Amino acid sequence: MVAENSSVTEFILAGLTHHPGLQLPLFFLFLGSYVVTAVGNLGLLTLIGLNSHLHTPMYFFLYNLSLIDFCYSTVITPKMLVSFVSEKNVISYAGCLTQLFFFLFFVVSESFILSAMAYDRYVAICNPLVYTATVSPRVCLLLSSGVYVMGFAGAMAHTVCMARLTFCANNLVDHYMCDILPLLELSCTSTHVNVLVVFVVVGIDIGVPSLTIFISYALILSSILHIHSTQGRSKAFSTCSSHMIAVSLFFGSGAFMYLKPSSLLPLSQGKVSSLFYTIVVPMLNPLIYSLRNKDVKAALKKTLIKKKDSFS
Repeated sequence: MVAENSSVTEFILAGLTHHPGLQLPLFFLFLGSYVVTAVGNLGLLTLIGLNSHLHTPMYFFLYNLSLIDFCYSTVITPKMLVSFVSEKNVISYAGCLTQLFFFLFFVVSESFILSAMAYDRYVAICNPLVYTATVSPRVCLLLSSGVYVMGFAGAMAHTVCMARLTFCANNLVDHYMCDILPLLELSCTSTHVNVLVVFVVVGIDIGVPSLTIFISYALILSSILHIHSTQGRSKAFSTCSSHMIAVSLFFGSGAFMYLKPSSLLPLSQGKVSSLFYTIVVPMLNPLIYSLRNKDVKAALKKTLIKKKDSFS
């Protein structure tokens, strides 16, 4: 991808802060969070892959969520860390659009995989007798394919619209990554089409999954309230609570960043709020799903015992 219609061949990422005293502490903070994210998500991928009793629809979707979280954290964090230890964090025009594409691909994919997980929980709790037939391996494959198709479509729409813009003298991106809104501020041509695409595409990518999740959990709540035993209600709530925490963190921060009026939150402060869905959510998801999940903890214990026996 070449900047044929632009005088800018590279961008400078401003990073999270200009305060010299914060650079090194933030570097180690985010390096630590990336290590936790990588270990947590790769650990879940390994556990689900190695333990056959976790080869169910619920863990199939969790496997995809961990893969997405690891990938899009890797797209963002390593480049972000450079800004804390170098004077100028430079990224080429092509590199910037590539980062933008993959960031959007994985973020949109995450929003739809979370809605697929909500549908899975709805069938498991509301229609348990037909769960195996309804959420069959074929259905799981179709849903996951749809997740990545929507991710690709959303990423392409934004990236193609961004590539048609002209960037002139100013190449300082007021962010720690190549994101839509800070890049639009640098364009010296009209961005009306891009802004429209942001509201339409982001509206779909947040609206459709949010509606699916809301309807699924409204039906789940109704079903749980009809369970007579306290133990049954507690078990049903426990099954859904992890997913609801993950959904709230991801959609809340994403909607606040992209669908707010620009006057409500300045872009320089908006990049701080974007830390939630780019850094915090991928780090917390494996912790949320593993620490609150008996099957995952049992699988981890079983795997560690096997490893210990193989070394002894």
